[in-house]
Amino acid sequence: MLAVLGNAVIHYRKWILVGGLIGFLYAGAVGGNVAKHLSSGGFDDSHSESSRASTTLEHTFKTGDPNFILLVTAKRGTVDAPDVAARGNELTRRLGAENSVVQAVSYWSLSSAPPLRSKDGRQAMVLARVVGTQDHVRHVVKRLSPRYAGGDDVVTVGVGGFGEVFRQVSSQIEKDLAKAEGITLPVVLLLLVFVFGSAVAAGLPVAIGVMSIVGTFLLLRVMAQLTEVSIFSLNLATGMGLGLSVDYSLFMVSRYREELRNGLPTYPAIIRTIETAGRTVVFGAVTVAASLTAMLIFPLSFLRSFAYAGIGVVALAGLGAVVFLPALLAVLGPRIDRFVLWHREPKPVGEGFWHGVATVVMRRPVLIGGSVVLLLLFLGAPFLGAKFGLPDDRVLPSGASSRAVSEQLRKNFDAQEAGALTVVADHITYSPARKAEVARYAEALSRLPNVGRVDAVTGFYRQGSQVAPALPVSLRFAAPTGTFFSVVPTVDPQSDAARDLVRDVRALPRPFPVIVGGPSAQLVDSEHSIFGRMPLAAGIIAVITFVILFLFTGSLLVPVKALVLNVLSLSATFGAMVWIFQEGHLSKTLSFTATGNLDTTTPILMFCVAFGLSMDYEVFLLSRIKEEYDRTGDNVSSVAIGLEKTGRLVTAAAGLLAIVFIAFATSKITFIKLFGVGLALAIVMDATLVRAALVPAFMRLAGRANWWAPRPLRRFHDRYGFREADGPPIVPRPEPVAEPVV
Repeated sequence: MLAVLGNAVIHYRKWILVGGLIGFLYAGAVGGNVAKHLSSGGFDDSHSESSRASTTLEHTFKTGDPNFILLVTAKRGTVDAPDVAARGNELTRRLGAENSVVQAVSYWSLSSAPPLRSKDGRQAMVLARVVGTQDHVRHVVKRLSPRYAGGDDVVTVGVGGFGEVFRQVSSQIEKDLAKAEGITLPVVLLLLVFVFGSAVAAGLPVAIGVMSIVGTFLLLRVMAQLTEVSIFSLNLATGMGLGLSVDYSLFMVSRYREELRNGLPTYPAIIRTIETAGRTVVFGAVTVAASLTAMLIFPLSFLRSFAYAGIGVVALAGLGAVVFLPALLAVLGPRIDRFVLWHREPKPVGEGFWHGVATVVMRRPVLIGGSVVLLLLFLGAPFLGAKFGLPDDRVLPSGASSRAVSEQLRKNFDAQEAGALTVVADHITYSPARKAEVARYAEALSRLPNVGRVDAVTGFYRQGSQVAPALPVSLRFAAPTGTFFSVVPTVDPQSDAARDLVRDVRALPRPFPVIVGGPSAQLVDSEHSIFGRMPLAAGIIAVITFVILFLFTGSLLVPVKALVLNVLSLSATFGAMVWIFQEGHLSKTLSFTATGNLDTTTPILMFCVAFGLSMDYEVFLLSRIKEEYDRTGDNVSSVAIGLEKTGRLVTAAAGLLAIVFIAFATSKITFIKLFGVGLALAIVMDATLVRAALVPAFMRLAGRANWWAPRPLRRFHDRYGFREADGPPIVPRPEPVAEPVV
């Protein structure tokens, strides 16, 4: 089949190149502005209790959690001074009258509510709710922020809140993405010139990478019309698009040049390349896509977005490598080595560096393999103490204005107003007869540990007692079909104490059915949604990967070995991420603020992406080992020669891909740094410790059992499995156009 594809690519090479160029231009024109159509949210499960509470608040009560905060600071005196109070009331009225703002309350409009005033009395809050989708909120906040930030001769005003924080996060990521691309492309091109020794050959992988990225932007633009797609997925599309295109093209071009050196003419060399390296690329791409598919089972659109971007860019990179790139090679022919800067003569088989590494490892497999396993377990140990949380203002650089406001709110105020839990009692008829029940329930809520205040339609409560009567603004807590309560905590919404508070509120006896929402409830529900489905995701990845590797090798043991070694390698990576990002080591070097938590979604994302990339390199290595074993039947020799023929390429490919991801460490957003540093470390660790040490050691110890399978499965593989084509490559039918020559 691949030989047929090779013939078709050669025959229709001009049409393929013209069609690819037209597709690239169309994708750039339509998908170039994809960022404007993507979402900065998607971190919650739309079916969770907290999400349902938020939806009920917005639809039934026309309100919700405050997502736009003004921090008003008196320039002289306190916020109770008449001129400051007048300005605070004016800001509250103005903000409440803005389009898409359905709620605006403040220290002054709530009759000097103490929790909305700072400890020293010089600051007070205005809380507002901007309604609409997360994208709409971002656009509204972009308009409101410059209008209210600043101040006059009486007060200074800072803008914060969830809406402003994530507007600045989205804006910063767009800038960081452009910067990462500006760093990565020239560096990768220079390294490719070093690897290939030819400017023409080096340019081909970059061309495939750019086409894959732009094509993925078009796919995401289409997906954004159908469902919510996170803007953060662009980082994955860019990183994997360039990295995998370079990897796949590197293997294709290297194999093509190898076949030319072996004496094959251009067209047969292309067909042989597609049959061998092309087969490996297809399997590798399918394996990576399979790992990313697991993210589709998670209910968070943030994670599903990475699946859309990842699967799309892997498919385009693989398609470009096995179709568009061979068409280019058919046109270039031997001219691929034009503008050669230097020529590297390959060493005879059995004398290369990687052959020597494999030989040394296989002489002492227990000692070397056992030492590496112990090292990986040691590196992975910190992950046992991993703690998780949702992104907040501290993912921004310290100079960001919304982060400065949030830092002052945490430091200068007793209560966490923006982190209030909302307890919603819908589908009940609120009436005077219910008033006593509502009051008693509000008192019970206010007695819970770590509750600073409870606001209800019947008044304001602290420590089991009513501290203020109902005010006109309290009417917002009631609707004809129900009521809700605002439970203001005294602890950080991301803390373990806040998680306990959510569980306490949900466990508290209530006089009517309620659902609990708010930032801390969203954190608890997100963790449940993600980690509850993680075993299923891991199972999907394991089963699909096992099946693919079995069809590829015909072995039962090799797929199991690959799964175990990759999990071991990834555990070490996650341990390093806990040590760096959770515990804060290297925080000054990498310029981020450690919060004592890891972002809940990033380890899942890293696992799926890194696992797929690890299996990608596994396929590259196994393809050559299996090719040699089928030819010679010698297990030790096939492992050494397989590593020798792929070691330099895998190392170069891994190094280039690591550079692509490490460029994300220049981002000023913490979880993008985590993503980039983590994947770069996982790739390097996999390409060195695992491929160079653990794989040879394991395969030496297993011996001929590496390729064993029960007789029924062996027959199944013989009939349906995939193997290299036997014999010489098929020569394409004659072309009217002469084969290109130098």
